[in-house]
Amino acid sequence: MLTEYSVLIIGYIFGFYMAWNIGANDVANSMASAVGAKAITIRQAVLIAAILNILGATLIGSHVTNTIRKGIVSTEVMSDPHLALIGALSALLAAALWVSFATWKSLPVSTTHSIVGSMIGFGIMAGGMKVINWMKLFAVVMSWIISPIFSLIIGYVLFKLIVRLILSQENAAAAAWRLSPVFIGSACFVVVLSFLFKTPLGQQLAIGTPMAILIAIAASVALGIAGRWGIRKLLAEKGDTVELIFRRIQIGTSCYVALAQGANDVANAIGPLAVIYFIVKTGSVGSTVPVPIFLLLFGGAGIACGIWMAGSRVMTTLGTKITTLTNTRGFSVDFAAATTVLLASKLGLPVSTTHAAVGGVLGVGLARGIEAVNFRIVFQIMIYWILTVPAAALTSMLLFWVLRAIY
Repeated sequence: MLTEYSVLIIGYIFGFYMAWNIGANDVANSMASAVGAKAITIRQAVLIAAILNILGATLIGSHVTNTIRKGIVSTEVMSDPHLALIGALSALLAAALWVSFATWKSLPVSTTHSIVGSMIGFGIMAGGMKVINWMKLFAVVMSWIISPIFSLIIGYVLFKLIVRLILSQENAAAAAWRLSPVFIGSACFVVVLSFLFKTPLGQQLAIGTPMAILIAIAASVALGIAGRWGIRKLLAEKGDTVELIFRRIQIGTSCYVALAQGANDVANAIGPLAVIYFIVKTGSVGSTVPVPIFLLLFGGAGIACGIWMAGSRVMTTLGTKITTLTNTRGFSVDFAAATTVLLASKLGLPVSTTHAAVGGVLGVGLARGIEAVNFRIVFQIMIYWILTVPAAALTSMLLFWVLRAIY
């Protein structure tokens, strides 16, 4: 018979393992395009992503988490603290095992959908099919289609614009300098709005939608001009080709995605761990629980370890095996993924950063023609996306059955 504190220690181990998997698989979302375009090396990407994920998880990650991710399972299954403890452990380990398997196969999967699938498995075992919100689950299934297509279209259109306005010009470098404030400013607009528009940070600062948009516009104009000045300084002795200019812009957009990833994805590991921690400390749990700062730091450290130890596998697939990436294409991928996540999440759609990043890569590949895309890899990735929820759910059901027998 396990004591509650034994369960808490096991929860820490499973939570760290899940965070490790988030780092190992999801780092590709932020850094794959930059590595594929040779803007930075894999070693530099691992270091940058590790630092920014820890900062994002600790400083921007939500300090309150829902006990049931995305509301797909009714919170009534959490009314029994004993079942809630077993369920949180089962969900953590089941999601982590599936993401580990996908990482071993070097394929990007959604860690959010993994934890959602494992919570569904726990919900069915604890409360039956009636506790599943099937409409919410339908929205998750739709996101498999919506987010990659959103991102594909944005990536395709943006890269075509870059070709038309810059790459096809007689003096492409001059055109790139002339338009660089527009591209830098557009990326900054999305970044600033992502942090202020309907976010915990925006609520803390009491910033409404009109003010968030005004701040984002002002910041994008200022940073667009300052960005061009900074890149000119950096490239003073290295030439001014189009790809060199976009290489500097792309590093900035990749860093943003890494920071946002740490802030958003840490909840996939720390949410269930926070439930276990809260039950052991108080003996009960509600629909939301506070997340102590040390747990966010704990999750950020786990993500950083996963990036460092295994982040290169999926990064290589996304950055080099679907299509050939240059700096202009990599910038288009990052911009498409960031814009898709911003738009869809504000519309309440449960999008995946992983799906958006793959859609962006596919979009810039198709912009060069259908023969430029490796559809064998794309098909493999999609099969794993479809399998994620049922595989995590079935594993969670099995683990729940085993754990209930011994605890």
